Amino acid sequence: MRYEILGPLRVIDGLSASTIKAQKVEFLLITLVIRAGQIVSTDQLIREIWGEEPPRSATASLYVYISQIRKLLRRAGTVEGPVLTKPPGYMLTLGNDDLDLHDFTRLLKEGRSHLRCRRFEAAVLAFEGALALCRGTLIAAIARGPILQGFQIWLHEAELECKESLMDAHLAMGRHRELVSDLYLLSTEHPMREAFHRQLMLALHRSGCRSDALVVYQRVRQTLRDELGVEPGPALKDIQRVILTDEAPVGSGSGR
Repeated sequence: MRYEILGPLRVIDGLSASTIKAQKVEFLLITLVIRAGQIVSTDQLIREIWGEEPPRSATASLYVYISQIRKLLRRAGTVEGPVLTKPPGYMLTLGNDDLDLHDFTRLLKEGRSHLRCRRFEAAVLAFEGALALCRGTLIAAIARGPILQGFQIWLHEAELECKESLMDAHLAMGRHRELVSDLYLLSTEHPMREAFHRQLMLALHRSGCRSDALVVYQRVRQTLRDELGVEPGPALKDIQRVILTDEAPVGSGSGR
């Protein structure tokens, strides 16, 4: 069996893929999967499903949802499914089952290692593999509990790290011109993320578009001033100085 939570929840068993239409049951299963191998208390689960103001029937409803999940995950010929009752709550055991989250974190770690060791092609493959596992909007994005909200924040940052590192690896391989359009898009989607602006400036400078690179700097500088009241960081200032003095373009460097 394989659990996929980096997008709409899916449980894949052989050639069969199951989804859950009831939002509260989906919240419950994703919480158990995120904390696989750990006991999640009844109070924690109730908070993940209903937030800070659960109904009086929350505990009874939780029992029903647990029963539904056990039915969904039960395999033929087995007595005990992966969701165990473990006071003061429940625990999901993965056993030999797969989880896309584990694949994502493994590929992210491999990409970091390859990038540090300047194995850029291998780094590209690892980061692209990790990003390919992210299939769209998470149900956790609309959750109110701290476990699901924390997971959503962590995954968002991890995806951005993957994208930044992927761009660094491509830049180190000399793929400057072909990255310009992607970096314009990334810097527009994430205007406070200085790394994408730095990478765009570097790609433009190495492509011979000196004035365009300086325009990017002025744009991000104004955005940071207007939105946060701060100046660009050292990395952006270093790139600007290199371009203004018309020095040889600096290396991308991941710093990870």
